[in-house]
Amino acid sequence: MRRIDVLLIGLALLGAGGGLYGLLRVLGLDSLAAGVWTQGILIGGLILWVSTYAVRVVRKDMTYHRQRERYDRAWLEHQIAQLSPEELARLQQEIESQD
Repeated sequence: MRRIDVLLIGLALLGAGGGLYGLLRVLGLDSLAAGVWTQGILIGGLILWVSTYAVRVVRKDMTYHRQRERYDRAWLEHQIAQLSPEELARLQQEIESQD
């Protein structure tokens, strides 16, 4: 995500908070109640967003983990490609004997 995207998302959230406050004022809430409801809704949204991040961390579904798995797989494939046919046959026999 680019910096400008982060800034635009922040401005959009700021505008959404102001719009929600204005809507609640138009619907008849006084300024204190409208402010409390607006803050509560925005904080609730923030907590939900952070919880999705926590779930991705626990599931190891983060970009870093995917990149690391691809790197490890490519490294292993490269190492296997460098083996001579005799070494590869010996490695396959060791693996089959472990099963």
